[in-house]
Amino acid sequence: MTDSINRVVLAYSGGLDTSVILKWLQQTYKCEVVTFTADLGQGEELEPARKKAEAAGVKPEHIFIDDLREEFVKDYVFPMMRANALYEGLYLLGTSIARPLIAKRQIEIARMLNADAVSHGATGKGNDQVRFELGYYALAPDIKVIAPWREWDLTSRTKLIEFAEQHQIPVSKDKRGEAPFSTDANMLHTSSEGKVLEDPWDEVPDYVYSRTVNPEDAPNEPEVITIDFEGGDGVAINGVGMSPATLLETLNEMGRRHGIGRLDLVENRFVGMKSRGMYETPGGTIYHLAHRGIEQLTLDRGAAHLKDELAPRYAELIYNGFWFSPEREMLQAAIDHSQTKVTGTVRLKLYKGNVSVTGRKSPFSLYSEKVVTFEDDQGAYDQRDAAGFIKLQALRLRLLGRRDQG
Repeated sequence: MTDSINRVVLAYSGGLDTSVILKWLQQTYKCEVVTFTADLGQGEELEPARKKAEAAGVKPEHIFIDDLREEFVKDYVFPMMRANALYEGLYLLGTSIARPLIAKRQIEIARMLNADAVSHGATGKGNDQVRFELGYYALAPDIKVIAPWREWDLTSRTKLIEFAEQHQIPVSKDKRGEAPFSTDANMLHTSSEGKVLEDPWDEVPDYVYSRTVNPEDAPNEPEVITIDFEGGDGVAINGVGMSPATLLETLNEMGRRHGIGRLDLVENRFVGMKSRGMYETPGGTIYHLAHRGIEQLTLDRGAAHLKDELAPRYAELIYNGFWFSPEREMLQAAIDHSQTKVTGTVRLKLYKGNVSVTGRKSPFSLYSEKVVTFEDDQGAYDQRDAAGFIKLQALRLRLLGRRDQG
């Protein structure tokens, strides 16, 4: 059915895979290709992608390089951080949370240019194919999706390079052999997978890390910082107000020099297999712990514990690609409601790969020194009340004990 596609919007990085995909789409589907490159703060120069697309015959007006950094942090990272979301208790979802924004912008461009289809470079083994396509279908139910890795016979990097050379597609020198590992990066994190990381017993080589210094080589003096929160979102560092993206960038630099945010993880992919990855999330790790720190003061026990029950489910939805699902939106509404009084300041100490909360204060604090003190509370709390409380809590246990011991 390749003759039914006239125009396709490709998520395009300008790297080997998507450059080959661009040519393959033109040849296989005889269609016009529109390229979309998202600037999510990955730290790479994106203008070369424009030149590569032009060299491949893409019209200049059909080359989109969009700065989505503020939208990414404000509308995706921060809402996720309000939930304290961790997949399988550890992973801060840096790759997962970027996919719905890319999918959303692809669909917007497709509608603007009356494109028939969208395409991505995710393989048939990973999670990203699911995340992209669930996003596409949620926003445009009848859109056609082209996933070359599930269609073509270019099943190895060697074949990709051969195809590229046959069609005069520039190949970076570091891609001419077997790449030591693959990476994905955005403002929140960098992930590395494959090759030297595939044996989960082997320690991650130090050269794999790109966002953080080795904690052993980090400064010998700790750095103390403060983060201000309003309504559950970070608004300032060390008293200096910042936009969401600038705040995360600033924390990234602080985390980088102190070796914070490294994670070696064997995770369960949505498609069913286990994979081993290395993640670097320097600013996100600091931010996550700071957010929990301010919640310790401002959330009621019932709300805090319910949030902790909801967080794994919320994280799983994002990991599996269900950002645009009604259940994620329902959970988000509950989480956001809990954040109305999550306002105040957290003090943290950064030192050799570690982050410690050393202080927190809030105008909406539920902490009462008068009630909790070990000194004379002047009647703020009547300790005799505890006797009845304990007896009521113990009633069923006492009845069970009498029955089972009788």
